[in-house]
Amino acid sequence: MGLFGSKDKTDTTATPGAVNPDLAALTGDYTIDPSHTTLGFVARHAMVTNVKGGFQDFSGSLRLDGADPSQSTASFDVKMDSIDTGSADRDGHLKSADFFKTDEFPTMTFRSTKAEALGGDDYRITGDLTILGTTRQLSIDLEFNGAAKDPFGNERVGFEGKAEILRSEWGLTWNAALETGGVLVSDKIKLNFDISAIKNAG
Repeated sequence: MGLFGSKDKTDTTATPGAVNPDLAALTGDYTIDPSHTTLGFVARHAMVTNVKGGFQDFSGSLRLDGADPSQSTASFDVKMDSIDTGSADRDGHLKSADFFKTDEFPTMTFRSTKAEALGGDDYRITGDLTILGTTRQLSIDLEFNGAAKDPFGNERVGFEGKAEILRSEWGLTWNAALETGGVLVSDKIKLNFDISAIKNAG
């Protein structure tokens, strides 16, 4: 099962413009399930290692349109003080005025403006990412993992996604020079998403 139809890429029986029954089954509004969703990131540290982290407190919604994938939408709100890199000292620094200034800017938001079907199970969603009060465009490449009914009767869809940003474009410019050359924290940040969403009743 693909996001908006059959995963069997040899099936050529569909009539152009016709709505596949699979599409109707997936079309609708969904709520992100935080307990089964991961919003993660990877930053290069001291030029030699990767530091991985994520956010523990967030909410979001999806609107999937099977008949016209371009009309699909996504929305996320992330509580910045829920950042978790496995180090309390590092997390405290990230929440401080050097980085996210969570007292002044408690929330990071994403609001989609465009959705594209790239073929197969691959999709791209583009939208406005706001950090530290600065809004810039971000494109996220998504792969559809499947749709199923869980043991509690919830209709679920799943996606994996990835994107890259330059943190300096959102005003995240703090750094420290290394004696051996280079800087302590990379400008490029890799974003990773593992999303599970539940179809809203009705």
